[in-house]
Amino acid sequence: MDNFQTNLDTVFHALADPTRRAVLQQLGRRELAVSDLAKPFDMALPSFMKHIKVLETSGLISSQKTGRVRTCKIEQQSLNAAQGWLEEQRMLWEGRTDRLAEYAENLELQESNDDNRK
Repeated sequence: MDNFQTNLDTVFHALADPTRRAVLQQLGRRELAVSDLAKPFDMALPSFMKHIKVLETSGLISSQKTGRVRTCKIEQQSLNAAQGWLEEQRMLWEGRTDRLAEYAENLELQESNDDNRK
């Protein structure tokens, strides 16, 4: 569990940055070279490589160097872990709001019955 939590922490840390999310969007369409990934961003390549490193460390992407070109691709497993955690949270909160709605309806019905008895 601790390893899973640590992985989720690094995934959500990586996803917290808009540049890294934009990189993932680009990679969602196809694998790309780091130089192509960096083109839309107004930053030096060494700064951009720090974002790539964070994404790789989190397991969201992997890269492979062929000659002088480093190509990146999305790794679905880390995205699936984050999605699974978010789904668990969604189900938990839906259950809570459903119970709250049921409680409010029962309370309203009870108050209505009490008013009819008077």
